[in-house]
Amino acid sequence: MTTYWFEHAWLGGETADTDVLITVDGERITSLETGVPHPPADSVQLHGVTVPSFANGHSHAFQRALRGRTHERRGSFWTWRELMYRAAERLDPDGYHRLARAVFAEMVRAGFGVVGEFHYLHHRPDGTPYADANAMGEAVIAAAADAGIRLTVLDTLYLHGGLTTAGSEPYVPVGPKQQRFSDGSVWAWVERARSLKLAHDSATVNVGGAIHSVRTVDPMAMRVAAEWSHELEAVLHVHVSEQPAENEACQDQFSWSPVELLRREDVLGPRTTLIHATHVDADDIATVADTGAAVCLCPTTERDLADGIGPGRAFDDAGVPLCIGSDSHAVIDPFEEIRAVEMNERVTSNERTVFRADQLLGIGTANGYAALGWPDGGTIAVGSLADFTTIRLDSIRTAGSTGESVLATAAFAAAAEDVNHVVIAGRTVVENGRHLDVDVAPALAEAIDAVVE
Repeated sequence: MTTYWFEHAWLGGETADTDVLITVDGERITSLETGVPHPPADSVQLHGVTVPSFANGHSHAFQRALRGRTHERRGSFWTWRELMYRAAERLDPDGYHRLARAVFAEMVRAGFGVVGEFHYLHHRPDGTPYADANAMGEAVIAAAADAGIRLTVLDTLYLHGGLTTAGSEPYVPVGPKQQRFSDGSVWAWVERARSLKLAHDSATVNVGGAIHSVRTVDPMAMRVAAEWSHELEAVLHVHVSEQPAENEACQDQFSWSPVELLRREDVLGPRTTLIHATHVDADDIATVADTGAAVCLCPTTERDLADGIGPGRAFDDAGVPLCIGSDSHAVIDPFEEIRAVEMNERVTSNERTVFRADQLLGIGTANGYAALGWPDGGTIAVGSLADFTTIRLDSIRTAGSTGESVLATAAFAAAAEDVNHVVIAGRTVVENGRHLDVDVAPALAEAIDAVVE
């Protein structure tokens, strides 16, 4: 049992509380008291502002290797995708473990307490399974354990190479660079994903499912994946309407938008999270709201790939829970992600404070934990998971913050470098700005060097 005293802490209100004392027993918060100016001598005293640890709702860990290598090239998402394929084909289980371990450690150092790994690197580059069909998933799980981060593996169904326009067969076969993503059939995916889930659901690992997109999964397989999710009470994530071309092809083939197609195949529901949902209309937004699904925005990736700005405010107005993810990891910084949710709205609406600081923090924490299957995380409260992050208030970016400005400073000015202390599942993983188990920068450099050409 450990007692922590927080100089400031966000407990869910519009401002931060001061002099907060909590007790952690195991991986849970067991007591909480505010207004304790004189902490017990044996308590861990954390100065700055402490918030629930952030949730990274959407990650492709291997794409961290592309940082700095794709950003200056002209083109679009589709040209970037070819570079991504080249990085993916160079990974084996050992290399994937080293890279994911370093990337997850970077996330923890930035203040994330849980990550949803949208995992589709399943097999050998030629598509043949490893001796252990889940060798790559096992590598991801081991990497998260080494980095000390809570993990939701979103084991991804990927069956086709793309969606065509009307007048031809709807789907093209997977190409040579996509073979390792595919199990060949939805039934093979069901068997493999089920075995991973039954083997690894635990206090810090949760195995869910994912439908890669309407471009790579046909309607029958979508329905099977949704049934798998219902049967195992697993979360289900899906890329949706990231690009206008996806919408156009879906409309041509099925006469519906991707969101409507997912609804008709019973994919949407309270356990479903739609990734991106950038190019959606009012009917799509109403459909998402009616089904209880959530939306994960990935602003730093969406702007890096020139995808566009999603309708965050419209989703929020409709009552759709929003969360955030760093996706391709052009940046790993939860403050930058939540800040971009608001700043994107300011740019498009010419209006300030569409989302308050506390709302942005809720998007970055509790909403993300819920979307990843951890509904009792993302808050600092009795009974909650003991995952919390302390942000310095004496850095160049945050100095001078006091009283009611503390929360706004965290949301609108802080950066990953200001994270000073991180506790996950009751265990200190970052102390005085240093990851206790992984020397992050050298680990990243070594792992990336083995992947890039």
